[in-house]
Amino acid sequence: MAYDTLRYEVAGGVATIALDQPETRNALSDALFTDLQTAFEAARDDAAVRCVVLTSTHESVFSSGANLAGFAMDLPLVHKHFGIERFPALFTTIGKLGKPTICAANGHVLAGALGIALACDLIVAKEGVTFGTPEINVGAFPFMIMALIYRNLGRKKTNELLLLGERIDAHEAERIGLVNKVVPADEFDAAVADWAKRLASKSPVLMKLGKDAIYRQQDMAFDDALDFLRAQLTIAFSTDDIVEGVRAFFERREPQWTGR
Repeated sequence: MAYDTLRYEVAGGVATIALDQPETRNALSDALFTDLQTAFEAARDDAAVRCVVLTSTHESVFSSGANLAGFAMDLPLVHKHFGIERFPALFTTIGKLGKPTICAANGHVLAGALGIALACDLIVAKEGVTFGTPEINVGAFPFMIMALIYRNLGRKKTNELLLLGERIDAHEAERIGLVNKVVPADEFDAAVADWAKRLASKSPVLMKLGKDAIYRQQDMAFDDALDFLRAQLTIAFSTDDIVEGVRAFFERREPQWTGR
């Protein structure tokens, strides 16, 4: 499928989605949201895809966030309300993808784009990039990504990001748990490829069960989460892959997954 705002390719079990509107610094337009939604759905539905990497073709910016011009457009309020449904729809699609996702932050990640990055399971940041929610500086507020930030960071640090609207560098982002690791520019692509390859090598059926469980249990009450996770483990016992994985471990060989 051809996309107007991004590049999509699959190789070695890894789907790479690269934002590709350098002239707008990958501003989150309606067209880009549509393409992102379609691309993630394509990766979800493709049995050959075991892992998804989200990145950018821009030399220094992952995405500058929402298209601010749209905030001031003379449209009926109800149409603006319908338009911002694209944020939660995309976050939900990524969360329920059933396949692991990596945000390869090879450029600055700002405003609404930070929510998309945090919707991914892992974030690898190139040394020198920055992260921030500068909306307050232009008289707006990061309402649509607030829930994701609070679920990934401590409250006080989240308050600092949202209320001051200042950027933090990649190393500070790693220190506070916003990203998983920071990699020098000359090692970045290899580091992302290594994680993607490792994720793609896991049992697809156990990965889906695990990914779905991570998404479902995150806001459950503790006792409810334990009951739910116990049921998921019982389902896992019914798969061929869990038997194969244990057998391969004791036989000291690589497992041969069937996805069943």
